[in-house]
Order: sequence, then structure tokens, then C-alpha cells
Amino acid sequence: VQLQACGGGLVQTGDSLRLSCAASGGTFRTYAMGWFRQAPGKEREFVAAIRSTGHIYYADPVKGRFTISRDNAKNTVYLQMNSLRPEDTAVYYCAGGGGIILSSIRNPQAYAYWGQGTQVTVSS
Repeated sequence: VQLQACGGGLVQTGDSLRLSCAASGGTFRTYAMGWFRQAPGKEREFVAAIRSTGHIYYADPVKGRFTISRDNAKNTVYLQMNSLRPEDTAVYYCAGGGGIILSSIRNPQAYAYWGQGTQVTVSS
């Protein structure tokens, strides 16, 4: 399974971006898909996930601002990011995997497949 993320960029505080992650190979519709981010000097952290059932989970810092969605017909997962803040600056990674239990949905180690990352920079 290969994941290709895109959509990052340099924006100002309050702006919006939409990240996309296209999957090839595997059975996308059966995978939980997640977005993680990693800022310089920090550990990779959970942002959002959507299970094959459609259930959605968010990290507290992004609730109400970010929206994750998936299009199984296009093998693509999206992350709509609104009201961006400087603290959202990071490399954003998409990830996917099958058989991820609910208690592990926020754990990057639970995901078998990773995209290459896309840089999001929010200027103040």
C-alpha cells in the first residue's frame, strides 16, 4: 500500500487548507485512516482518524477546526483545516492500517502504512 499526501503550504493565521492522501494498493475501504503531525523537535502526534465504519476521532487541539473525511471510491482521505494557527505548523502525515482497535486509534504505531508527509506552515 502506498500513500501519497499533498495539499500543504504556507498560509496565514486564520486561513484554511485541505490535505489529501491518495492510497494505491490494498483494500482502502477496510482501513482506518489517520492524520498525524510532527513539529520540529517534537514527537509525532495524532490529529484525526476515520475508521472504515465512518467513526471519526479528533485530537483536542483541532476539534471544531479540522474535519477528516474519506472517499472510498477515490481511495482518498482528506483533512480540511480551518482557522489555522501558528501552533498547527508541522509536517502532516497520513497513515492507514487494518484491524486497528479503538484503543489504538491515536497511536501511530498501530498504523502499518505511511505517506511521505506534507509541510504546513502557518505564519502569525
